[in-house]
Amino acid sequence: MKSNHHVALILLALSLPMHLVICPVQAGDGGVLCKAELIFPLHPKHNHAPGIVECPNGDLLVSWYRGSGERTADDVAVYGARLRKGNEAWSEPFLMADTPGFPDCNTTMHIDARGRLWLFWPVIIANTWDSCLTNYRISTDYQQDGPPKWSWQGIILLKPRDFEERMLSALDARLKSPDARLPDEANVPERIEKFKGLIRDKLSSRLGWQPRCKPTVLPSGRILLPLYSDTYSVGIMAISDDQGQTWHASQPLAGFGSIQPTVLRRNDGTLVAYMRESGPYKCIRVAESRDDGITWGDVGTTSLPNPDAGIDGVRLANGHWVLVYNDTTRGRNSLAVSLSDDEGRSWKWTRHLEWHDTGQYHYPAVIQTRDGNIHVVYSYFVQGGKSMKHACFNEAWIRDGLKPGS
Repeated sequence: MKSNHHVALILLALSLPMHLVICPVQAGDGGVLCKAELIFPLHPKHNHAPGIVECPNGDLLVSWYRGSGERTADDVAVYGARLRKGNEAWSEPFLMADTPGFPDCNTTMHIDARGRLWLFWPVIIANTWDSCLTNYRISTDYQQDGPPKWSWQGIILLKPRDFEERMLSALDARLKSPDARLPDEANVPERIEKFKGLIRDKLSSRLGWQPRCKPTVLPSGRILLPLYSDTYSVGIMAISDDQGQTWHASQPLAGFGSIQPTVLRRNDGTLVAYMRESGPYKCIRVAESRDDGITWGDVGTTSLPNPDAGIDGVRLANGHWVLVYNDTTRGRNSLAVSLSDDEGRSWKWTRHLEWHDTGQYHYPAVIQTRDGNIHVVYSYFVQGGKSMKHACFNEAWIRDGLKPGS
């Protein structure tokens, strides 16, 4: 039975309007902090796939896409909102990017070493994920009210490194694996040969790469922008060694069902990519690179569940790692935060941002701000509409769970 104190907190949360604070705040020197709010009231259209950055002045800027649907809805555009430092209320949503007549989808953002804001998103050319191209915009004037003033826009074009060789080798290994789980259908060999043809096709391998998670910047200054393809159900890294002037591609992270990587770096320089699972394994996938993201080892599995839903991670200033994900094998009604103090080798603490029988709480984006707090923004789908939800908490809140997984 819950204590009277916890019952009171639940009743308080239920009494508040849906677009206001819905998590209690317990803050103090070294104390526990957790608060959350909807960025805008529940909206009838599809609002999905956010990104978040902390601006140099301490403001938070969030992006997402909004429209009648996803890739098949030509009215989809990228929107944003701003939370001024010290304020409790977010600004009204404003337009960030719109390609008239084409869907603009998954968003992520980055502020580079020169203080420039980058917005990355895919433009869907033919209403299919495999027809998209990743676009970007750059702004040096983005801290005023309203949308950033963009100074540059471009497209990231990639020739995936060692693509055919790496993909065919990984596919052969997957087909020989005892857990290949191929359907018992007569046309399977024909479908496999067709897929091999797609791997060999230059146009198919150079289209369809889109972002989901934020870039990772290495000590050398190298920028890794994680991308993924629904054509092949694999990930890749767009790499820049000149602050975004030019981009080239890594090897594919050829897990077939492993998409939307988020990349964290260990003290020894090893890069660890955690990926959404869209295949049969029902758990977060993982791969490592020891050459700053150019080549990647085999894609394996973790012990963390995944129901074919997006994840995101961040390395904290103290070296601890945080991963935000749906900790189920089916459905997106539970959104968890896990903490590792050994660079992802184990996840000793888990606590929930959402844990309900209904609704979808998914596609998280996570950062740590300069004050040490952790901020997550995620898609919030409930009966009555959709929104973006923002949660702010500290490491003490994750550790302070009433029980494992609380």
